[in-house]
Amino acid sequence: MLKLAQEENPSLEGFQEIYNVRLEKFEGPLDLLLHLIRKNELDIYDIPISVITRQYLDYIKLMKDLNLEVAGDFLLMASTLLHIKSRMLLPKEEQEEEGEEEPDPRAELIRRLLEYQQYKEAGMVLESRALLGREVFTRGCQEPLPNAGQVDEGPLELGLFDLVDAFRALLARIPADSFHYVAAADTFNIADCINEILALLQEQDTLRFDEIVDEDSTRERVIVTFLAMLELCRLKLIRIFQNEPHGSIWFVPAVANDAAEAPHE
Repeated sequence: MLKLAQEENPSLEGFQEIYNVRLEKFEGPLDLLLHLIRKNELDIYDIPISVITRQYLDYIKLMKDLNLEVAGDFLLMASTLLHIKSRMLLPKEEQEEEGEEEPDPRAELIRRLLEYQQYKEAGMVLESRALLGREVFTRGCQEPLPNAGQVDEGPLELGLFDLVDAFRALLARIPADSFHYVAAADTFNIADCINEILALLQEQDTLRFDEIVDEDSTRERVIVTFLAMLELCRLKLIRIFQNEPHGSIWFVPAVANDAAEAPHE
């Protein structure tokens, strides 16, 4: 999944070849659209296609900047969105028969999103329960994260694109010229970062996002940390939560997150 290589004189392009993650291993284009709808608090039955298309294309560019290998399915969805947008921009032709209406160009996309959303929600319900035996589940008991008492609905588990948002905000505060290369032996790599995160979680059970990287980190460190977190999520070694929308991001061990007690902020 992670493509690793070595170069004698690495450049930015070389870095992108060294650290490369296939995005479809984590989430797909429908996940991204649902994320954008939720993030912008949009009505899924009346999607502003121009807004969603622009933001979707921005995410594609951002994910490439974060060294995520964007699969063909994402590009196909981009093409679909642009096609729907172009159809909606066409002037409506006068109908010869009264009451006849052109079908909404968004209808098929909305149907797919609703169907996929139901599938995802059903899967999340099953995953949130402890498996007792074959086809027997029970509701899990989850301890609150720091300050969770202030939140009625409890901690929110985050997905890939929530993590992308966090790293985008961080990268925006780091000067572009802070990307420096050092000798290969001194490079902070994905394996080092994974080991560091796991060691910290063994010591304190929970980690806040800004305890791992902050605006004083180099861009290289931020990107490597991002890829390390993706790998840990893929291996189901960590889970990511927020106590509230736009709140602090917390990481907990996946196998012990239901019982872990987090420090107070």
